[in-house]
Amino acid sequence: MRKRTLVSVLFLFSLLFLLPDQGTKLHANAEESSDDVTDPPKVEEKIGGHGGLSTDSDVVHRESESMSKKTLRSNAEKFEFQAEVSRLMDIIINSLYSNKDIFLRELISNASDALDKIRFLALTDKDVLGEGDTAKLEIQIKLDKAKKILSIRDRGIGMTKEDLIKNLGTIAKSGTSAFVEKMQSSGDLNLIGQFGVGFYSAYLVADYIEVISKHNDDSQYVWESKANGKFAVSEDTWNEPLGRGTEIRLHLRDEAGEYLEESKLKELVKRYSEFINFPISLWASKEVETEVPVEEDESADEETETTSTEEEKEEDAEEEDGEKKQKTKKVKETVYEWELLNDVKAIWLRSPKEVTEEEYTKFYHSLSKDFTDEKPMAWSHFNAEGDVEFKAVLYVPPKAPHDLYESYYNSNKANLKLYVRRVFISDEFDELLPKYLSFLKGLVDSDTLPLNVSREMLQQHSSLKTIKKKLIRKALDMIRKLAEEDPDEIHDDEKKDVEKSGENDEKKGQYTKFWNEFGKSVKLGIIEDAANRNRLAKLLRFETTKSDGKLTSLDQYIKRMKKSQKDIFYITGSSKEQLEKSPFLERLIKKGYEVIFFTDPVDEYLMQYLMDYEDKKFQNVSKEGLKVGKDSKDKELKEAFKELTKWWKGNLASENVDDVKISNRLADTPCVVVTSKFGWSANMERIMQSQTLSDANKQAYMRGKRVLEINPRHPIIKELKDRIASDPEDESVKETAQLMYQTALIESGFILTDPKDFAARIYNSVKSGLNISPDAVADEEIEAAEEPETSEATETKSDDLAGGLNIEAEPVEQQEENTKDEL
Repeated sequence: MRKRTLVSVLFLFSLLFLLPDQGTKLHANAEESSDDVTDPPKVEEKIGGHGGLSTDSDVVHRESESMSKKTLRSNAEKFEFQAEVSRLMDIIINSLYSNKDIFLRELISNASDALDKIRFLALTDKDVLGEGDTAKLEIQIKLDKAKKILSIRDRGIGMTKEDLIKNLGTIAKSGTSAFVEKMQSSGDLNLIGQFGVGFYSAYLVADYIEVISKHNDDSQYVWESKANGKFAVSEDTWNEPLGRGTEIRLHLRDEAGEYLEESKLKELVKRYSEFINFPISLWASKEVETEVPVEEDESADEETETTSTEEEKEEDAEEEDGEKKQKTKKVKETVYEWELLNDVKAIWLRSPKEVTEEEYTKFYHSLSKDFTDEKPMAWSHFNAEGDVEFKAVLYVPPKAPHDLYESYYNSNKANLKLYVRRVFISDEFDELLPKYLSFLKGLVDSDTLPLNVSREMLQQHSSLKTIKKKLIRKALDMIRKLAEEDPDEIHDDEKKDVEKSGENDEKKGQYTKFWNEFGKSVKLGIIEDAANRNRLAKLLRFETTKSDGKLTSLDQYIKRMKKSQKDIFYITGSSKEQLEKSPFLERLIKKGYEVIFFTDPVDEYLMQYLMDYEDKKFQNVSKEGLKVGKDSKDKELKEAFKELTKWWKGNLASENVDDVKISNRLADTPCVVVTSKFGWSANMERIMQSQTLSDANKQAYMRGKRVLEINPRHPIIKELKDRIASDPEDESVKETAQLMYQTALIESGFILTDPKDFAARIYNSVKSGLNISPDAVADEEIEAAEEPETSEATETKSDDLAGGLNIEAEPVEQQEENTKDEL
């Protein structure tokens, strides 16, 4: 007996070794497991009556039993994944997909690709589409809340048995390590339409998946798997025929219950798949009011009391009509119907010549969720070809968000949506546009980017740099065109022709509006984007001493420059009104030079990067190096005031004044304080001191050296010169010189380090003007001695209180008697 047993065991082992090592294919017996169901389950309902699936009561029972156990069908042909499925799913869930919502995006994208393929084949052979509902190229989504099933169906090309085995095992077939290696080397990860990575994202929300598919060249098959290392394929002889296409049924996990809500699915389709070429419909419920006949008993209860006369009249009237009207009531009923979810057309796929202005405006409101009546200021619709092909639509919004610059460097907010073949990928790609253009809204649709990878991986894709470069160029061209089409921006010699034509009235003042909303972004672009600095400089606008309150450009400024002028003059400050009174402009205005007003705090940073424009250097008129023509008496004046400048410099040694010079910029002011060419201006010092986290010690290194410039033609300076010549040690003259320097500091825009000292000098000057002795002081206050309170004082207080209440004061004895009488 033992020998027979041993022989049997050896025979079985030999059979196992002789079997080919395919690693996957296993034929299951009907008695393989007690949990397996011998009869394959059927799916209960039709999908909206469009070639859906029907059942009988026995099938429903068997299906419910099978789905609760979630076992593979016993009569199916079973396979094993070659790669380690647990490792594979770990990569997909943890590395590729941090957001579970995208599973629907992936499955709809697969369905769209399958529809694209059948439509392509139909171009040469119309018979492949079939007839009736089968010929409708659409995607349908349906829910079964009771069984926790989410179904996605398409009428695309479908899959044969071989396709199901091959395509749905693509990733596992290639091995996990090979898949990771492919991702890191930026290989072709585009498996959409082959049910690759995108399909397996469904396991984020489902623990059991069925794929029913029918190809024109094969029978209808069912693929099913629990992602436990096995999947099964069997011929579908129990479900209603699909005709053609694929239906995916997701048996959702308990924690994925939110995806059984219609509102959630509508939100996901609107977010990710709004612009898919094919209609996407949801089997949705809604309440409608219908009229139903009222039963006799119910009608009797609802009758109101009426008089016999009225009843007789009503009966007579009914007899005259020949028939009695049946009473009805309104009842709310829940009905189901297909609701189209993607009714917005992808206008970027059309030629810009075919899209109307109304369509662009409507698309902008849909894209930006801006439901006001305001139109976008400008838009740009273009196709990029070459190494990287993509389509894009960019918009300039009518208004800037209120928090656009509040957290400029800390937020990663972007208004540009990224699509890959009309499938939404992300709206958090701030890498597509630099921060200074983050106010633009729009979308980019690329056919060359991989779709089913994570945001982090996509950021490293080489195509993004090319896309970004082209987007910046097109965005700046759009803004430049906005300025060129604005009649207010046209030069004076061209204005007459435009006014005669009367065209572009709607575009009048548009660039001024743009500048008021987004001008700071252009300035930040000059600071941040060295490659496009010159293009951005052409978009700059500002007011000047000759612009009459209107905005002007650098090109217009240069056109109005004097022939002898080599530099572009500008001045910075907190407001235009303050700058117009600045002593730095006195001589420049008298000689007819134009000076630019920069009043935005960011302008100080801007001018540190914008050193020149069109071979013209920028010159801050409040700094050293200003050249305003030549004075024939310059040398004589320097020599004549040499003694004064030397004396004054010595007296200001404690104030860190680098030098005292004769000024060529003053006309009516006796003196000003200027800074060195590459140091901070007075306005910049004030800005830096107002910073919350500023460090006063570090700021000392950036402060420019101060130079006191004096006006040799001013009577005060002439008098000082004469006083110094007669008595250089005169204390009153020294006091006056110090006071003049401090006054010049304030007028030049600086903040005094010791305002108390300045105030004391002013008061001494006032004393001198009023002929008051410098040693005179304020009289001391004489305080009255405190006396203890007496009875008289107490009586006075009571009298005061009584008087305040309009009560006549009475003696205490009289008050007591009055009280007794009242009692």
